[in-house]
Order: sequence, then structure tokens, then C-alpha cells
Amino acid sequence: MWIDLPNALDPFCRAGHYRSMETTPTFFTGQLLLALPGIGDPRFEHAVIAMVSHDEDGAMGIGIADPIDGMTVGAVLDQLEIEHDDPLGQPVYLGGPVEQTRGFVIHSRDWAGAEAIQVADRWMVSSSHDILRAIGEGRGPSHWLVALGYAGWSPGQLEEEMVRHGWHVTPGSDAILFETPPASRWQAAFAEAGVDSRLLATEGGEA
Repeated sequence: MWIDLPNALDPFCRAGHYRSMETTPTFFTGQLLLALPGIGDPRFEHAVIAMVSHDEDGAMGIGIADPIDGMTVGAVLDQLEIEHDDPLGQPVYLGGPVEQTRGFVIHSRDWAGAEAIQVADRWMVSSSHDILRAIGEGRGPSHWLVALGYAGWSPGQLEEEMVRHGWHVTPGSDAILFETPPASRWQAAFAEAGVDSRLLATEGGEA
């Protein structure tokens, strides 16, 4: 099911996240969350999560490093009966364990539909048929990726996980999001941060 982003972010919208993304970003909004070895949750091994929202009310992010086997953007558009000239064989990513039937497009700022949300003046998130039609017609943003589902944290939960050394935060570049092959994004994001991922300890996830 593909739905409009303001509804997809519910209950984050009710908690004030939608407003926070329209104003000054706080905490890790707009950055990349990298799973450290030994995180203890197989769903997040080598995860790279683009943080859409993070404040005192909780956090939300979308995974960008785990392609869903056998699913392409073209197949999604076919299912939604949206025409497209190109095959659009790009993968669809598993955005997270929460509500995996909900779709999101992370994209560059050169396309802005009515419901597109800008994240920390870096990139945008949309979840409407408008952007899918634009992509299908070749008039969409210059850079984009499609994901299903998201990762969510209740108030203080992500901070607690950080204390337990489950995650590393880095600004990340647009190249990590849109140009680096998905299998290399985890290592490349650490490398951008000056960390050799091969040297990370596995016990407790500490470097």
C-alpha cells in the first residue's frame, strides 16, 4: 500500500515530528545511523539508516542498504498501474521493520511535490503517487531511492541504544545515499567518517 507521507509518519506527525522537519532540525535528523557490529538485532546488521526525524518525542529513519530480493521500482509501478518508459530496474530497499507495506522515496531537492518534506536542508522524503508518476515519466528528481517500511524509536530509546554502543552517527554524503552500491554503503559510510570498519570490534559493538 502506497500512502501519502503525512499519514505514513503518523503518529510521528501527532507527536510533533512533521513540524520539526519544517523548522530547524534537531538531534540526528538528516544524518546516517550506522549499526555497529554486535548490535544484537539481526534485522539491523550492517544497517545504514537515513534519519528522517529525531527529537525528544522519538525518532524515525529509513534503511538504505538492504535491497528486497526480487523487487524493483518498475515492478512497484506496475503494481500501482503507473506507466513508465524505462524498465526502472533499481532495487526497492527494506526501509525498516515497521509497516513494511508503506512506501517512501528519499530524493534530491530538485523535485518538490506538494507533500514532499525537506530533511535538514539535505534531501527530501516523499510518499505520494505524484513522485512515482514523475519518476515513471522521466521528470522526477535527479537522485532518488525507494524503500518500504521504516525504523522507529520511542522517546529516549535511540539515545539508550547509543549508550549501549549499538549505533554510530555520521553526516554521510549524498554519494552514500544515491551513488554508492548498496552492498558497499555501510563500509563506505564508515570510511567517510574516518573509521576502518574492518577494525571494529564485534563484542558489544564498540570500536
